[in-house]
Amino acid sequence: MPSPTAHELKAARVAAGLSQVQAAELMGYPVQQGSRGGLQSRTWQALESESDDRTMQGPVFAMFLLLTGQHPTHTLAAVTHPGTDE
Repeated sequence: MPSPTAHELKAARVAAGLSQVQAAELMGYPVQQGSRGGLQSRTWQALESESDDRTMQGPVFAMFLLLTGQHPTHTLAAVTHPGTDE
């Protein structure tokens, strides 16, 4: 899967109903206290910025789409283990 554009990444996040902070936490990106008291993810902000050169790698974007139920061809499924309650 190719790297998403900033616009494609933002559209996928919004479609998933996630804030930038929630998306960052889901994907393991750093979250920190913002200057106005709330949480923020500068990394996620940069990934969604049209003026920043950073992009999310294609496989990472594929995982984001899988985790949010948006992947075009694959879905995640729970696995049960015989002989356990899981």
